[in-house]
Amino acid sequence: MQKLRWLCRMVVLFTSVGVVGQAPSPMTWEQVRHRFEQNNPTLLAGKLNIDESKAEEITANLRPNPQFTQSTDGTQIAPHKGVWQPFAGTLFVSNVSYLHEREHKRELRLESAQKGTAIAVSTQADLERSLLFGLRSAFVSTLQAKAVLQLAKDNLAYYDHVLDISRTRFQAGDIAQIDLDRLELQRVQYESDLETADVNLRTAKIALLTLLNDRTPIDQYDVSGTFDFSEQLLSQDEFRKIALDNRPDLKAALQAVDKAQTDHQLAVSNGSTDPTFSVWVTPYNASFNNPNARQTVGASVNVPLRIFDRNQGEKLRTRLDVTREERLHEAAEAQVFSDVDSGYATLDSAVKLLQPYKAKYLQQSVRVRDTIFFSYRNGGASLLDFLNAESDYRAVQLNYVNLVGSYLTAAAQLNLAVGREVIR
Repeated sequence: MQKLRWLCRMVVLFTSVGVVGQAPSPMTWEQVRHRFEQNNPTLLAGKLNIDESKAEEITANLRPNPQFTQSTDGTQIAPHKGVWQPFAGTLFVSNVSYLHEREHKRELRLESAQKGTAIAVSTQADLERSLLFGLRSAFVSTLQAKAVLQLAKDNLAYYDHVLDISRTRFQAGDIAQIDLDRLELQRVQYESDLETADVNLRTAKIALLTLLNDRTPIDQYDVSGTFDFSEQLLSQDEFRKIALDNRPDLKAALQAVDKAQTDHQLAVSNGSTDPTFSVWVTPYNASFNNPNARQTVGASVNVPLRIFDRNQGEKLRTRLDVTREERLHEAAEAQVFSDVDSGYATLDSAVKLLQPYKAKYLQQSVRVRDTIFFSYRNGGASLLDFLNAESDYRAVQLNYVNLVGSYLTAAAQLNLAVGREVIR
């Protein structure tokens, strides 16, 4: 029975160790983006601007506070005929006043604050758009670094295979010592490529984890995704239309024009006169003119005479601000077209460069390398021919990987330009 318990404990222990030591699965782009939206401090801080703007709506919708005044008059400060009765003829007055806002001032303040909140929402969306481009670029850089690292590993493994065959040929007297030495010295380049690729991958992961605000160890973190390109692209006019419908900064610029118009209406309204209504009560009025007036009620209306200050400066400023926001909207629209056209040109160029690589150069570089190596192994090609073929192969393969990375970065740039992910 004790042996059975001991065996069960060992099974549980080894199972737990296996689960702990198991590496986490690589994260896809959707998972990376979801974690970014949850953890990025800059994005989370930006969301607070929306809450602050909503709090300003509460302030804008508040009514003026009524005013309460308690006053006294007629208190005796010296004895009268030897008798001091300080409160005998004191007049107590309780006064309540309220400022009445005319011309829909409160409603216009609330409308302006609500439009400010709408601008804050669009601004936050634009911030997320910009940050997502940085995130996507870091994600692509990680995929590219992984592809380069895998290419470096494959090249080193292939070259080690070449060295094994060359050592066999040397032992058989088929090649000279100097040729073997040159081959072995060339391995340093492949080792350097491998180390450089490993450092670049770690650096790309660090940049990605920084955006995610993630403290996962680099060796335990990985991403996965399609590292390839698509030859099919929408037309430039279609990308422009998508951008006009989706760019949050363009939407914010249009909302700013609308808010400026509301602010001008508010400035005009603030130039109107607001009366103040007052009511007072005297529980005991020692009036000598009316000896029966023991308890009295009074009312008044205070109307400012706006002869000089009619809010002229603010009216002019807000009217000019409407024109300024309209010009800024035009500038934002022009920038949208510029961003789309620039991003489309870069992406189209990357596709045109990648097409011949995929259709011809990749297979051709493999074929040339393998043919020269076969010829060299059988004594039909020189060592220099083989090294040149191997160098050409490495250059073509590396260029292709870098071009795919450039394509994916350009795709992210175009997604940034149009305001949403059109190319994945």
